[in-house]
Amino acid sequence: MAVEIPKVSYTGKIKTIPIGDPSKGILVGGDEAYPFYGFEGALPNAPRIAMDVQDTPPEECAATIRELFSDVWDDPVAWAQKCIQEYGADMIDLELASTDPNGLDRSAEEAAEMVKKVADSIDVPLIVYGTANVEKDSDVLRMVCEVCEGRHLMVGPVQEGNYKKIGAAAIAYKHTVIANTPIDINLAKQLNILLGNLGVPDEQILIDPTTGGLGYGLEYTYSVMERIRMAAMVQQDEKLQLPMICNIGKEVWKTKEAKQTIEEAPELGDPTQRGVLMEAITAQDLLLAGANILILRHPETVKLVRSMIQELMG
Repeated sequence: MAVEIPKVSYTGKIKTIPIGDPSKGILVGGDEAYPFYGFEGALPNAPRIAMDVQDTPPEECAATIRELFSDVWDDPVAWAQKCIQEYGADMIDLELASTDPNGLDRSAEEAAEMVKKVADSIDVPLIVYGTANVEKDSDVLRMVCEVCEGRHLMVGPVQEGNYKKIGAAAIAYKHTVIANTPIDINLAKQLNILLGNLGVPDEQILIDPTTGGLGYGLEYTYSVMERIRMAAMVQQDEKLQLPMICNIGKEVWKTKEAKQTIEEAPELGDPTQRGVLMEAITAQDLLLAGANILILRHPETVKLVRSMIQELMG
């Protein structure tokens, strides 16, 4: 006797959001079923992979990452081009680490000039992340939005403390905001409501639920993302029917286990394989939770995750 797989009809749908240059037609979202449940509904746009680029050489970095990018360490433009040309990144994520007030504290003007150089040198969508310092990000990301007017960047993290300033700049200069809240479904919804009240269209909002790495809060991240997707698909919560972005590489490669050498932790095995697998497992879990954009750091992880996506979508 044939087994008939039970199917669920969902009353909600994830909004489709254009990313980057509108003429290229790059879209995320549009899901009419749970992640990779293609047998229950349309999943028109596969998840996208961005690769992480720093605007200044990281003070602390795993040896395997340093070896891969040491030739472009001091040049974010060359770093971004290497990620695209050699490793096939769908997008670039430029982390403005140099603007941290507790670090180099570079000015908004300097940061915006660097962002524009990177934006002008690539033909894929560009994500720009500040340092999560509410006051400094307000100045930096507003200047970035202005200098890169019409380039359709994705800028974040936009938080409750600075959403008015950055949101207004995103509206004026035609960019997408990355709404960031600390792993809580209610806070995520509330920030989206505030952005909507400000006048930011849903088509210019991505949800960043805050990402935990493998062994560092991944379970909590997964459960909150799962609840966000359930509320969107089953409860028709319009303020949560938005694509999600996860900054995975930053979280995974800063952990102790990802940075320890074979001499420091021989029981953990090869450090490169260890870090890649930590990043890939985190990515796969968050794909299953509903992530639409993944920010990764190691090119081997990119290969693994891209093959996962192709197999699951197929």
